[in-house]
Amino acid sequence: MAGAVLSTALLCVGAVACGGSDDKSDNAADSGKTQSRSQVTEVITAAYKKTSAAKSAKVKMTMSTPPGEMGKAMGGAGEMKMTGVMGWDPTVMDVTVSGSALTEGDPEAPEKIRMLWSDNVMYMNMGAKAAKDMGGKSWVKMDLKSIMEKAGDDKLAKQMTGGLDSMNQDPAQQLAMLLDSPNLKHLGSAQIDGAQAQRYKGRLTVKEMAESNKGLKDVLSKSEREQLFKNIEKSGIKGYDTEVWVNEDDYPVRMDIDIKTPEGTVKTSQTFSDYGATAKVTPPPAKDTFDMMKMFEELGKLGEDGKGAGSDSAF
Repeated sequence: MAGAVLSTALLCVGAVACGGSDDKSDNAADSGKTQSRSQVTEVITAAYKKTSAAKSAKVKMTMSTPPGEMGKAMGGAGEMKMTGVMGWDPTVMDVTVSGSALTEGDPEAPEKIRMLWSDNVMYMNMGAKAAKDMGGKSWVKMDLKSIMEKAGDDKLAKQMTGGLDSMNQDPAQQLAMLLDSPNLKHLGSAQIDGAQAQRYKGRLTVKEMAESNKGLKDVLSKSEREQLFKNIEKSGIKGYDTEVWVNEDDYPVRMDIDIKTPEGTVKTSQTFSDYGATAKVTPPPAKDTFDMMKMFEELGKLGEDGKGAGSDSAF
């Protein structure tokens, strides 16, 4: 059960951290006046500042992952959808995740999961079926940093914490990274959910993305980052295509990121609305929560007792 929960958690984390879609807008971009690079930089910078200040928004996301090794690495191939509210600086989340990717690797997994994120701890409502194996508790609490530290893998704990701190790849961070794209350009205007928006596109290589990602710089040394993007490049991933639509109020209303791999393209499309929406999360009651950390601690004690018993019997 622990392995299944961890896999589901990592799948959810991965879903919130990626981007891309073929359905680019309600209507294709028109052939209106194209902005210069300096104008594009000005618009994206203004959007970054407003998005950073807003600190939260309602979000809808669709992610599709191709089958094969990439699907396995993401926790499951198929489609995943997410709706809810998320906040950044600090990271807060109250979202519902659903889709075929949840059950692709485990038919018994729940088809829908509510996920809360508060104070660097993840809570997942695994449903009534899972509660039968958890003493009637439907919520799972996962302090992934503590779990990795307990496992004795300090490096992994450090990387996990850094990844979780920036896992939601909030729109402000994505805009900041997009500004580093050497080929950022304006593609015209388009209708997004019935409203006018300007469409922009940029591409980052794996190395450019790694160097632009503040979260990676905080937790990985230069040599570790270099090894990371070498490993990513070995997988066949060359870069990340990012598109963003900015409305007349300077807010990004849609953001897509396509990650092309030899097995297909990982696509995630996010739409944002109600910037500044309340993103307060109240953790579920302890009586309804199964703490994964406590379970690992108990398993560790059992292992130590087993070793002790083995030593006694040997003598």
